Amino acid sequence: MSLNNKDRETKGLIAMMIIEVLGKPPEHLKETLEEIIKKIDAEKGVSVIFKKINEPVLMKEQKEFYTSFAEIEIEVEEILHLAILMFKYMPAHIEIISPELIALTNNGWNDVLNELTRRLHGYDEVARIIQVEKNILEKKLRVALENKKKEEK
Repeated sequence: MSLNNKDRETKGLIAMMIIEVLGKPPEHLKETLEEIIKKIDAEKGVSVIFKKINEPVLMKEQKEFYTSFAEIEIEVEEILHLAILMFKYMPAHIEIISPELIALTNNGWNDVLNELTRRLHGYDEVARIIQVEKNILEKKLRVALENKKKEEK
């Protein structure tokens, strides 16, 4: 079975991502954003077309911390690569610039959905482990507090 032109998957998507960082000292934020951009550019099926790193700004709420962000225009071979970037780098914002219309075969959708499912299962596993560890720590803390009370009597 051959695909006709309207059934072909869209390749070569252009997107803009905004990556935010928070920390101190301010020069460290610029270095961190540079490193993140290098890692994004090294990802399979991804090319950084344009980048702009904004100057760090002192936060109003947390006077000792700074915030900065980078605007990164990328080209990805296929939508799956964009989904992977979203989970791996957690951008504050993402916008597909082109094409206007994206065609995806059922195999393309399967790849995207299976990647999303795989990542969600990984996060769920981490959350469960943290919950178990939290319960263990709470139990140990209760025992330690009870022992301290007994010693004080």
